[in-house]
Amino acid sequence: MQKKFGFSKQFFKDVWGLTKSYWQSEEKGRAFFLLACIVGLTLGIVYLLVLLNRWNNSFYSALQNYETGKIFDELIHFSYLAAIYIILAVYSYYLQQCLVLRWRQWLTGRFLDVYLADRTYYQLQMFGLDTDNPDQRISEDVRLFVEMSLSFAVGILRSLCTFVSFVFILYELSGSLEFDLFGRHLSVDGYLFWASLLYSVIGTYITHLVGKKLVGLNFVQQRFEADFRYSMIRLRESSENVAFYRGEEEERQVFDGRFTSLLKNFRRLIDKQKQLVWLNSGYSQIAIIFPFVAAMQRYLAKEITLGGLMQVSSAFGNVQGALSYFADMYASIAEWQAVVMRLTLFGRHMQQVGAATQRFHLERFGTAAEVEAQNLQITLPDGTPLLEKVDFVLEPGQNVIVKGKSGAGKSTLLRVLAGIWPFVNGKILLPPQKESMFIPQRPYIPLGTLRQALLYPGAPGMTDDGLKKLMELCRIGHLAEKLNEEADWSHMLSIGEQQRLAFVRVHVQKPRWLFLDEATSALDEETEAEMYELLAEKLPGTTVVSVGHRSTLDRFHRRILRLDKEKKTVRAEEAASS
Repeated sequence: MQKKFGFSKQFFKDVWGLTKSYWQSEEKGRAFFLLACIVGLTLGIVYLLVLLNRWNNSFYSALQNYETGKIFDELIHFSYLAAIYIILAVYSYYLQQCLVLRWRQWLTGRFLDVYLADRTYYQLQMFGLDTDNPDQRISEDVRLFVEMSLSFAVGILRSLCTFVSFVFILYELSGSLEFDLFGRHLSVDGYLFWASLLYSVIGTYITHLVGKKLVGLNFVQQRFEADFRYSMIRLRESSENVAFYRGEEEERQVFDGRFTSLLKNFRRLIDKQKQLVWLNSGYSQIAIIFPFVAAMQRYLAKEITLGGLMQVSSAFGNVQGALSYFADMYASIAEWQAVVMRLTLFGRHMQQVGAATQRFHLERFGTAAEVEAQNLQITLPDGTPLLEKVDFVLEPGQNVIVKGKSGAGKSTLLRVLAGIWPFVNGKILLPPQKESMFIPQRPYIPLGTLRQALLYPGAPGMTDDGLKKLMELCRIGHLAEKLNEEADWSHMLSIGEQQRLAFVRVHVQKPRWLFLDEATSALDEETEAEMYELLAEKLPGTTVVSVGHRSTLDRFHRRILRLDKEKKTVRAEEAASS
């Protein structure tokens, strides 16, 4: 996506959309107080620059006239001004960082709220929206947006105040430039001001011509960086599988491909930034000597003193610097626009997920004593029908096993019951959400201690002794002494241990309805039987709904939901063992 830099109306709408929520939130009182302090310090810094400009005249005039006493007085005067300037600069930076911290904390929380609400993180993938690396957008892009937005706001304020403060000084010090042109005598008052204005406009325009492609390059570079990092994370998460397949060469090819794309774009970025460095370096160096050349005639004519010449140079530098703010910050502003585009696109995709789910009309009632599906129409993300006219009732106390060929939609049916599959129409009556628990084939193991993994996603008070007893019953008692140990347990434990850990969670949570999606596929038949027998013994009031292929599971269930892949139907029947 190659986009060019430009302050379009839509861009300002996007910036305002990302900004206004914080400044209208419950944090606005503290935010505006910090901002007012920053503005006050910025004005103080500009005022100090005006005083330093006047000091230039006094000090260098004293040097020119060999006034020893005044020279030392001005040095002492400079020490006071410099000390005050340092204090203002330090606290201006400190308060800006405090505001950045609070703003970032709030905005990150807002993005996380939307990202996690209604399982948006899951449905972004389901709807196939082009949202690459949402983790980077929430962490890195939010930080960059907040830091850059505040930095640019303060920078623009400072440039504006500097321009207003010094433009009159420069205009007054410039005097008049008189010259003959085509036989006419012309006089230009404040010619240095007009020269600085023309110089800055030309410099900014040329900078824009050179650097306008930086936005697209920065946008793509952030994506390539995140893609490369994600491929490394994927290897770490799937290290055992890759090791079994001996897939190192294939993984290296993936790394090389993504890193090559990253480097190619980065080289283009470097080339474009090199052109900007050439331009900005020449532009800034010429700006140093330009006022001396322009005012030299008045100095040699003794119309101004050395102090006046230095004051002219300082005033010109401040005016020119204020007018050239966008040229000097062009590369950073281009990066900022890329960040705004990425965050805005991410926010729109999350909104589109909510709008897309409204295309499907699934009525869910979570207060029933049983599970009942009425005329469900379940499709794949591309609209292909998966199951049609699905009607069934699951009664409490009657364990049910869901069977069918691979691809018939067994796991998808459980996702519908869990409320995470959006491509469905119809009506479902369910027990209250807190009474149900869903266990996937590969349980999620969070980072942290083993105790946190066992109690995920949160449980009422459970003593260590109670947990250890449950671990013994579920055949992971050998891990009982590691409850307080922090580790990446998803890699430390085998899939079989992870599935047994999930059964510990079941006994901790004690749900009335338990949905198991091939949750014993990695267990041997003996252990699998023990897990089901333990459920019947310890949780007799729990109704179990299982997805599985093994015939050994039949004896633990009274009913069968049989899915027909060809006819796209679901039929309820009694289990043979009943």
